Amino acid sequence: MEIRRATSRDLAGVHSLLSQVLEVHAAGRPDIFRSGTRKYTDEELLALFEDDAHPVFVAVDDDGAVLGHAFCEVQDYRASNSWQPIVSLYIDDICVDEAHRGCHVATALYQHVIAFARELGCHNVTLNVWECNPGARAFYDAMGMTPLKTCLEQVL
Repeated sequence: MEIRRATSRDLAGVHSLLSQVLEVHAAGRPDIFRSGTRKYTDEELLALFEDDAHPVFVAVDDDGAVLGHAFCEVQDYRASNSWQPIVSLYIDDICVDEAHRGCHVATALYQHVIAFARELGCHNVTLNVWECNPGARAFYDAMGMTPLKTCLEQVL
């Protein structure tokens, strides 16, 4: 398995993974997520693949098939009046293809993102996890992540 920045040849595989993530979220929160839709157009994904402020990493097998992805965002708080002058790496999404879950692909992706953040000199790595996805929460807990803040809601 190789982990690298996503390129145009990864487009179909990444779309497939994004669909899998969407269906998990739509099943857990149909009041928020619409099943069967796309998060990004091809053009939007290709632009993200080229954007150093929003790096997208893929785990691929020897044949180049996409096994998993990690969408990230570099968040620079050095110009903020109220924050300490830090750079943070936000993980927007990690997904592993259903057929390859339990094969340590997510762990390898997560460790790659952590190493990337260290190379950038980031203060921390953050992410949000949906409460309707307890498997993801358990994974991030196992990776050593701890709560930074809590987002609460009251559905009306």
